[in-house]
Amino acid sequence: MKKMLVLFAIVTFVAASAFVAVAQDKGPATIKMPVKMGDVTFEHAKHQGLVPDCATCHHTGDYASCKSCHGAKPEAPKSKKAFHNQCKGCHKKQSGPTKCKGCHVK
Repeated sequence: MKKMLVLFAIVTFVAASAFVAVAQDKGPATIKMPVKMGDVTFEHAKHQGLVPDCATCHHTGDYASCKSCHGAKPEAPKSKKAFHNQCKGCHKKQSGPTKCKGCHVK
């Protein structure tokens, strides 16, 4: 019985530690996206404080790179269209940049 209690305590500790590690990983602070119009530097950490939760942008729930679907899967909108719709739509509501050079830097 004592061995089972110790084993349970160890498993609980490992599971809790893994949960805390995943909860603290909020992704990279900055993401640089090279595109023809000029590189877009996305301040990921700054944007995290501006949206209610991660699912606002990470709509599939898997936190993969946007381009893993957009531009790769035929059923998903191309990345340019998806970014412009998502980013510019939010920028209009939040008074962020909406002109090309506001995000694209050569």
